[in-house]
Amino acid sequence: MHPLLSEDAGKNMLLLGNEAIVRGALEAGCAVAAAYPGTPSSEIGNNLFFISQEKDSPIYFEFSTNEKVAMEVAAAAAAAGVRSLTCMKHVGMNVASDVLMTLAYVGVKGGMVIITADDPSMHSSQNEQDNRCYARFANLPMLEPTSPAEARDMTVAAFELSEALELPVMVRTTTRTSHVRGPVELKTLPEEVKRKGAFEKDPRRWVPVPAVARIRHKVLLEQIEKAKALSEASSFNILSGNGPLGIVASGVSACYVEDALMELGCADKVSFLRLGFPYPFPRKKIGAFLKDVEKVLVVEELEPFLEEEINLIARDLGIDVQVMGKATGHFSRMYEFDPFMVKRAIADAAGLELERPKRPDLSGIPTLPLRPPVLCKGCPHRETYNAVRDALKELDLEEKAVYPTDIGCYTLGLLPPIQMADYLLCMGSSVGTSAGFSISTDHKIISFIGDSTFFHSGISSLANAFHNRHEFCLVILDNSTTAMTGHQPNPGIEIRPPGYDKPRIPIEDVVRGLGITDIHKVNPYKKKDARSVFKDVLSRGGLSVVIAEAPCILYYRKFGGKK
Repeated sequence: MHPLLSEDAGKNMLLLGNEAIVRGALEAGCAVAAAYPGTPSSEIGNNLFFISQEKDSPIYFEFSTNEKVAMEVAAAAAAAGVRSLTCMKHVGMNVASDVLMTLAYVGVKGGMVIITADDPSMHSSQNEQDNRCYARFANLPMLEPTSPAEARDMTVAAFELSEALELPVMVRTTTRTSHVRGPVELKTLPEEVKRKGAFEKDPRRWVPVPAVARIRHKVLLEQIEKAKALSEASSFNILSGNGPLGIVASGVSACYVEDALMELGCADKVSFLRLGFPYPFPRKKIGAFLKDVEKVLVVEELEPFLEEEINLIARDLGIDVQVMGKATGHFSRMYEFDPFMVKRAIADAAGLELERPKRPDLSGIPTLPLRPPVLCKGCPHRETYNAVRDALKELDLEEKAVYPTDIGCYTLGLLPPIQMADYLLCMGSSVGTSAGFSISTDHKIISFIGDSTFFHSGISSLANAFHNRHEFCLVILDNSTTAMTGHQPNPGIEIRPPGYDKPRIPIEDVVRGLGITDIHKVNPYKKKDARSVFKDVLSRGGLSVVIAEAPCILYYRKFGGKK
């Protein structure tokens, strides 16, 4: 039995923040979940996948082809009265946002929770956008945990809040809250989970043509007003201490504040407001807080989401209070915070002396070489890159080549000694940008995309390229798994995890179905054959697709090559 299905209520388990979210979903009776894997949210989907494979599992889970589809699956289940969840990394919300904005209008019947995992400092991402802005943009309630225990509690509360308001509810984590471990006291799992609902037809709610959408927008604004009252009264918004210096924080920043106050010995001299239900803003609670302090320091990573609102509240209420944070240079809008950075800012705001800790003497230790991430030893992508480069050299085209790339392990083709990644925007962008380069330059365009990314968002771009007669060579790197995020399945996999019986969609069939005929399959480990195919393809014009088929070496070893 999967550990997160434990029936031992009252037992403490040491869980990742992501694991705690899964446990919270199970305790809340979530019956349907869908996701596309993306770090730092990946462990949520991974655990739900394995739980769904258990005999008599309480939950249906699928790895959808992308985040938009995953949100649509979860939204429909919630419309039928079944509790559902979807999770994604921060940039995945961009993909799903077309659904999100209208989903907020039509709402839900069963509780629906949307986990968005942000990545300050971009540990595994191409940007560090702050998805708290999506809560405000879509007018949806948002909770923000500081620990695994709170992540579980907030997930459960989010389902209740969702049903009370008939709106999806966002739970925002960051890399540190997703991947920190902490004790979580297990609560009781429901004896029965509502696996099937019934969709009640109501076109004036569920079909937002303009006349309906105008009505539903009004309903949304009415519901978010109700959410404001719930935020004001929420036990997740915690006030502690009493002093002229006020501090407001949320998420992992609140943990750093608590540690700093303890280490500085001023916890009882500072008024600290920790916001676990930060949107909609509890304006009355914040206003009352501001009236009792002389100045306030706002501690939050990335955008000045709270800081700007606090300034507005102070202005609207005529409160003369100094608001410190990003605008005053105490914090940056970039990257993660660290405990000392927060401690230093609090000491400055409080007028306390603070000595920087002495650095240990490391002069006797030799400088260690940097170890950037690289393609694994034996990775088939290496051989594909080598085959392309060798073919270009033989054709004397290497200097003329441009390599649009995509999101996945093969993005590491950027680094020496490969250095065959020239342009990247987002999932699937290699195909669309290849089209742009083909019409605006005389370069030889060779683009790279992975199998999972192709299904995620490459198909429509390839249809566009064929229809508009763009000329480039698309190399689909098919390693039979979604490798970078932890070996999750995708529709094209040939090597399957145990018990995975969903039908395979061969990539070649998809490409051929678009009308493309210049299609080739190579085994990159058969170097001469692969080089010969690339030499032939790259010597011609037009649109061509080469599918490089060889399994991820780690995935192959993991499952013993069993299909």
